[in-house]
Amino acid sequence: MGGREPRFYLVREDILPEAFHKTVQAKELLLRGEVATVNEAVERVQLSRSAFYKYKDKVYPFHRWNRDQTVTIEIVLEHRSGVLSAVLNNIAVVGGNIVTINQNIPQQSVATATITIETAQLSCDVDKMLNILRSTIGVKMAKLLGS
Repeated sequence: MGGREPRFYLVREDILPEAFHKTVQAKELLLRGEVATVNEAVERVQLSRSAFYKYKDKVYPFHRWNRDQTVTIEIVLEHRSGVLSAVLNNIAVVGGNIVTINQNIPQQSVATATITIETAQLSCDVDKMLNILRSTIGVKMAKLLGS
């Protein structure tokens, strides 16, 4: 797409190619645990593996569209008891779900942490969450690294 942000459309399912429907069906089989592998899923819905891999990250049922959205933030914390805990609590309060945490060894009384957060259940936007984190006692800096 030449560096452009992707555009999204809401489209009635009856006009979509059959491969899109089957891709969603295969993903749902995997998600529910009815099959253990991609091979089993595509065989069950009669879809080629190549079509599945071509569309799997691009086709979602509308109710699942943002479920897999994550953001990664970088945060600089004072090195003292309870600061990371307060950050994690504030993320939970706004509905963020922690996927990963990586904290570096503290140097000069501060530690940098990288936190990946699932945003599907956020009760506010990411900017508001970052402002809440920045106002947390012991947080020196919080910024968005990517999404």
